Amino acid sequence: MSKGKALKIVVLPGDGIGKEVTAEAVRALHAVIGSELPLELTEAVIGGEGLERFGDALPPDTLDISRKADAILLGGTGVPEDERRAPSEGAGYGLLKLRKALGLYANFRPVVLYPELVDASTLKPEIVTGVDLIILRELTGDLYFGQPRGVSRDETGARVGINTMRYTDAEIERIAHAGFQAAAKRRKKLCSVDKANVLETMALWREVVIEVSKQYPNVELTHLYIDAASMALIRNPKQFDVVVTGNVFGDILSDAAAMLAGSIGMLPSASLGDHNKGLYEPVHGTAPDIAGKDLANPLAAILSVAMMLRQSFGRDQHASRIEQAVRSVLREGYRTADIYQPGCRKIGTRAMGEAVVEAIRKQKVGGEAEFA
Repeated sequence: MSKGKALKIVVLPGDGIGKEVTAEAVRALHAVIGSELPLELTEAVIGGEGLERFGDALPPDTLDISRKADAILLGGTGVPEDERRAPSEGAGYGLLKLRKALGLYANFRPVVLYPELVDASTLKPEIVTGVDLIILRELTGDLYFGQPRGVSRDETGARVGINTMRYTDAEIERIAHAGFQAAAKRRKKLCSVDKANVLETMALWREVVIEVSKQYPNVELTHLYIDAASMALIRNPKQFDVVVTGNVFGDILSDAAAMLAGSIGMLPSASLGDHNKGLYEPVHGTAPDIAGKDLANPLAAILSVAMMLRQSFGRDQHASRIEQAVRSVLREGYRTADIYQPGCRKIGTRAMGEAVVEAIRKQKVGGEAEFA
């Protein structure tokens, strides 16, 4: 019997803890796929290693093999030296270039609080228990890409920094459609976050989202300004189902939402374009202060593999097995430092990855877990 088409995946460990968490994510991928399907994994460099070896945070060869792959698994980009470089010359900019080059404009960031981690959040249990939402961040426009940009001097000789918030109606339309379609599969509620009372770009955003909403009469559309949304996300997060917003606001809101899930080390993400191809990565950064110390939480990277199997390969059963395994190790009391609670067992990156792999192996053939 044919095992089916190979899963062609590019692995970009990147910088800092990206290398450590990606290694555990790949181990979980091998464990859940086993011998059922052929895996074609190709590792390449990005970020700081790209700059060091090739003078480019996104080397041409990395971009080329990424174009040819079915999916990309990334650990993170960014090094301490970036603080002394222009943003467009830093290691972290390699990821922005990759997203733009591949047209990955829709960044899905699910925020789910596992019951076992209720006490890991700094918020009251009654506020966060049951949180289950998606922050959908537009990924290839806004201040991060708008032109003109840079630092220059004006007629008085003073230095002036410029970044341009820019969106076309077509860019807003496509992310709005992605938001409505995601909400239609969930609880049918979409909140669009903007700053339409101050910014003309955001006034256009709201106008276009309202126009697109006419095609989705079964989805309830609401609007919040970014400042009000930030407060509401902390005060009453369970009111939200899908939140759609721009690149900058989405970057900030999703990090704030990390504490709803107990730690940013628990948040996976998927960056998608018009087809099933996507880039999957943990929301957290490269954390150079703990890199190489076996302290990082690999669960966000492992859960990113689950998103990849579901979104790019249609392997729902395999994705569910990974998610069940993560739930199992949490239920058994295993914790990395960021989610540690008294009475639990504190372990490192490698041991947490091993625990997930072992939980996958204990599952019954057919996808139903022994611990389900």
